[in-house]
Amino acid sequence: MTPLNKSPFIPDALNDLIESFRLLPSIGPKTAQRLAFATLKMPDDQVKSISESLSEIKNRIIFCQICQNISENSKCDICLNESRDRSIVCVVEEAMDVYVLEKSGAYKGLFHVLHGSLSPSNGIGPEEIRIKELINRVNNDELIKEVVVATNLNLEGEATAMYINQLIGDNNANIKVTRLARGMPSGSDIEYADETTISQVMPDINSLTYRGYAVQDLCEKCSFEEVAYMVLNKELPNKNQLKKFIKQLEEN
Repeated sequence: MTPLNKSPFIPDALNDLIESFRLLPSIGPKTAQRLAFATLKMPDDQVKSISESLSEIKNRIIFCQICQNISENSKCDICLNESRDRSIVCVVEEAMDVYVLEKSGAYKGLFHVLHGSLSPSNGIGPEEIRIKELINRVNNDELIKEVVVATNLNLEGEATAMYINQLIGDNNANIKVTRLARGMPSGSDIEYADETTISQVMPDINSLTYRGYAVQDLCEKCSFEEVAYMVLNKELPNKNQLKKFIKQLEEN
């Protein structure tokens, strides 16, 4: 972080507060200044409450001894919830990812938080994140049948996913390792999709069929956009288009 040139018209205490706010992610100089001046206008009890919360968060928040998620107890509420599917563990990079997945309501299994991803260029290796805890958990918990690796879809996330897949595969051949499904957001247009997104879903085309015909064969008669549409939606744009493709296939 580049040090901010302290204004001679601003007291040192306020300049120090501005610099402290800048330590937070996504907070630039202007935003830090607005937060600092807003703090000056707060009542004393609100400022004291914020100060106490900042002090307590490092004392009260610990890591769950099972999933490594943040918690105030040795075991988090998710791990203690008997209604969760204990045969599946979703591996995420950060505790915030757990919140996002829980908010969706689509996942009912357990979690494991790595608290980072592999990044050799930044000096982050397997020992710096919670991969060892994950492997020990998988090895010792006979209920786990599947591990869903939900790391980010970037270079670091992909490297972490590959490393986890290799470690689990070498020691637990009976445990299934999967990745989150990839594709286009609902409501988006295929013509604006990038090549990486399309290439990630294209292999699924081999397993699709329509009325007994392999979609892979049908796609030989389709344009690039139509192929992508079939893969992502498991159907053709309309019935008339389908009839034309089938007719062309039968003629050949």
